[in-house]
Parts: sequence; C-alpha cells; structure tokens
Amino acid sequence: MRHGKKFNHLGRKTAHRKAMLANMACSLIEHKRINTTVAKAKALRQFVEPLVTKSKEDTTHNRRVVFSYLRNKYAVTELFKEISVKVGDRPGGYLRIIKLGNRQGDNAPMAMIEFVDYNEVYNPNGKKKKKTTRRSRSKASAETQVEAPAIEVEETKEEN
Repeated sequence: MRHGKKFNHLGRKTAHRKAMLANMACSLIEHKRINTTVAKAKALRQFVEPLVTKSKEDTTHNRRVVFSYLRNKYAVTELFKEISVKVGDRPGGYLRIIKLGNRQGDNAPMAMIEFVDYNEVYNPNGKKKKKTTRRSRSKASAETQVEAPAIEVEETKEEN
C-alpha cells in the first residue's frame, strides 16, 4: 500500500530519482523547454518551482541551497542571473506543461515543459499587435450615424 506517499517515485530509487531530476532541471534551465513524459514533467515542476522562487532573492545562502539541488554551477548562474530577472514579478506558476500525445515506441504520454515567460506564442503580453479589420466602422462614426436620424425625426415633429 502507498499510504501517505505524496509524490511520484517514478520507479526509481531515491538517489537515482534525485540525480535524474537534477539533470532534467539543469537541461530545462539551459534550454528553457524540454520534451519528456507527463509523469516526469509533473515531478520536475514540483522540483524546479521552489528553486525559481529561491532564485528571486540573490543571496549566498540561496545560491548554496539551489546548488545543493542542481549540482551544476552553470545552471545556478543562469537561474539567478537570467531566469529570476524575467520571472521576478510573477507570484508562482513559472512552468507550463503541454501534452504532446503518445510516444511511438512504447505509447508513453509525452509532454513539453517550458518556462512561461520564455514562450512568445502562448504569452499574452507578447510583442504581437492587435489585429484590426478594415471593414468595421469606428465607434465615433457609428454614433454620429445613429444620432443623425434621431435629430431629423424631432425636427419633422416640430414642423408639424
């Protein structure tokens, strides 16, 4: 029975699981998005998001705590210098998991996990301009056309 076991063990011993998550986290920090299975992506999100929260405050203690998890000084530097600056105003939810379908070989459900602020396609605050159509009328011209017949009707009533 698995009473009280809150997280997915991913079919691995503790040391193997920690090493795998650390390697995946370093790859995610370096490339900003990776493809993996859905179960590993969910486990990686639980592993990385507290580290990103720690990286918002750049202190020696926080760097050492994050390094104890990641075990890669280049990933720690990238996390504290670039990623924490970009996600500094976000209160949480730094990662997004997008399901991709099943893998061909073993039919495992696959997903892409990425940092939310680094994707311009899904980011609503991106640099895209709002699309406008040429056929629609502006509000000012629509209001004048509506008011004009109402005035003519009143004038005809006064003349009668």
